[in-house]
Amino acid sequence: MERAIIHLNIADFAVAVERLCDRSLRDRPLIVAPGTGRALVYDMSEEAYRQGVRKTMPVAVARRRCRDALLLPPHPDRYRRAMTELAARAGRYTPLVESVDDGGHLYLDVSGCCRLFGPPRDIARRLRDTIVRDLCLTPIWTVAANKLVAKAASRLVKPCGEHQVAAGSEAALLAQLPLPLLPGLESADLQLLQRCNLRRVGELAALAPAALMPLFGKRAPLIHDLARGIDETPVLAPVVAPPRLECAAVLARDDGCGPAVVLCRLVEEIGRGLRRMGRGCRRLGLRLEYLDGSAIIRQATCSEATANDFLLAQLAEQALARAWQRRITIRSLHLIADRLAPPSPQLHLFATNAGSARQERLLAALDQVRGRFGEPAIMPASRLPA
Repeated sequence: MERAIIHLNIADFAVAVERLCDRSLRDRPLIVAPGTGRALVYDMSEEAYRQGVRKTMPVAVARRRCRDALLLPPHPDRYRRAMTELAARAGRYTPLVESVDDGGHLYLDVSGCCRLFGPPRDIARRLRDTIVRDLCLTPIWTVAANKLVAKAASRLVKPCGEHQVAAGSEAALLAQLPLPLLPGLESADLQLLQRCNLRRVGELAALAPAALMPLFGKRAPLIHDLARGIDETPVLAPVVAPPRLECAAVLARDDGCGPAVVLCRLVEEIGRGLRRMGRGCRRLGLRLEYLDGSAIIRQATCSEATANDFLLAQLAEQALARAWQRRITIRSLHLIADRLAPPSPQLHLFATNAGSARQERLLAALDQVRGRFGEPAIMPASRLPA
């Protein structure tokens, strides 16, 4: 059976969702990023893109390139809800719907659905019309024989449009593209190819895999297949991930708060979220990102699920000590609580942990005060800058 893959892409997805929530943001340049100089650009509008703003660019550089842009903080919960709505409408045509991330990309495998819903292009058009009517979002759609070519075609018609790649014309379509438009190539790969004076995908496809071995080693056959439009990657149905809580913070230069103080804030946020869910976690993971862009992930575990801020702080400090091994300024901290479970109903046989019981009562009282008067009403002294 000939494969038919539909790629849906909503250009500048985070900006599109923000403009959907606030109509006054239309027709002006926007940058979605945390409001600190060390933060990186999460997304940007087409107007900001034309002025040189790019994703993962430092916010300070982006503001210099587009001085009239409005800086908005990211709202990942909004983007996740929007992706859920998109996937729900795509699921009416096929169970094979893959959401790559929360960036507005969807793949649909409609290879066996033509007798039910018509040709793939008709499915894509009806799905686009449904999304425009129900969600007020306008996606790009492309149809191809595999995910690689479908994604490359969407880059040709961005920020709006449609394209169908006929079977057998994949290599011809890719041959004239600049190498940065070929999906699957990383920045390091592009630098190597540029040093070899290769600019177009067709030039890369003309080389034999043996000629690419000195550059890419074991990845040479894969790179050669990408250049010729060969991709057998299946569209994977969504897998329900186990529940977890996440929170992140970017360290500002001028607030006087070090990593330990920021980590304390994240621990409190995780603890409140766990207590609202009636759950505890048995593992804390910490992703630490340095100012030079490198990152490291470390974790700490405990034997019993807990939502106690004091115990969570000990786990977080252990993870920070394992991750912070370089004498380079830290850009951001990302704390993840997983292995969630309800608290054990089993009581201790001997009352040897009276301090823990006092901590639980204290945290419950703090939650009540903050729930009534707001987050800044009360906070521990450890959160205050030195």
